[in-house]
Amino acid sequence: MSYNPVQIIAHGSRVACEAAAEDIDTDVMLEGATYSILEEDEDRDVWRIDAFPTSEAEADGLVARLALHTGVTVKVETLADADWLAMSLSGLPPVRAGRFFVYGAHDQGRVPPNAVNLKIDAGAAFGTGHHGTTVGCLVAYDELLKRERFEKVLDVGCGTGVLAIAAARTGAALAVGTDIDAPSVRIANENAKLNQAHARFVHASGLNDVKVRAGAPYDLVFANILAPPLVALSQDIKMSLRIGGVAILSGLLRTQERRVSAAYLSRGFRLERRIHRDAWSALVLRRMG
Repeated sequence: MSYNPVQIIAHGSRVACEAAAEDIDTDVMLEGATYSILEEDEDRDVWRIDAFPTSEAEADGLVARLALHTGVTVKVETLADADWLAMSLSGLPPVRAGRFFVYGAHDQGRVPPNAVNLKIDAGAAFGTGHHGTTVGCLVAYDELLKRERFEKVLDVGCGTGVLAIAAARTGAALAVGTDIDAPSVRIANENAKLNQAHARFVHASGLNDVKVRAGAPYDLVFANILAPPLVALSQDIKMSLRIGGVAILSGLLRTQERRVSAAYLSRGFRLERRIHRDAWSALVLRRMG
C-alpha cells in the first residue's frame, strides 16, 4: 500500500514546543523523523513545529507524541504528489554566517565578492545552511578561524556536506564527511565537486570505520546530528580529536545543552562557547586531555 504524504503542524508556547521536540528526539522509533521548530509570533509566544513523516507509522508516532503535551495543538494536512522538499528549498533566501554565504542556483546573481560562497542546491539531504543548527556551526567555525587553523576536519552526519565543504574552502588540507545515509553521501560528493572543494564523503556507520580512522586524529570535528547520538558518541569524538582539538556540536535544542555538555565535560572537554539560533544551540568544546 502506497503512503500518502502528509505535513504535521503543531502550535504552542516555546516551553511546550521545545518539550514536544525533545520528546520526539528521545523516541527511538522516530530517530529519523524530519521536523523543524521555529518562533512564529514573538509577541504572543507562539512557536511552531512542522514535521514531514515518510511513512504512516512515523506519522502516527509523531502525532501521538505531540498530542501528549498540554497546550500543543496538532493538525495533519495531506500533501499533493510533489517533491515538496525541493520545492520549498528552491525558494529559500541565501544565508550569511560570518564569512560564509550559502545560496542556491536561484540566487546565483546575489553572490557577494567578499565571502566564501557555498552553492548548496535543494535535495534529499539535510543541511542547506538555513537551519539554525547549520548556521550555528558555520558561525562558530568562522569565529575560530579568526585565531587558529585546522588542517584536518571531520564532519559527522554530513548531510549535504556544507560544513566539510566550508572547511575545505578555508584551508583544511583534509576534510572528510561521513553519513549513515547513502543518498546524502552521494549528494555531498556532488556538492563538493560543484563548489570545487577537495572535501570527500564516505558512507560510514560510526567513527570507528576504517575510512574515518585513516585521517585521525583530527583538529576539528563537526557533529550536527541529534542530542542522543551526540551523547552516545562523546568518547568516540574525543578519541578522534587530537589534544587541543575542537568539537562543534549541534542538532540539539537549548533545553538539551546541559545533558550534551555534561557528557563531554566528563570526558575532559572544556566548553568554550554556546551559540543560539531560534530554539537551537551549537556548542564549541575543546579537548583538554
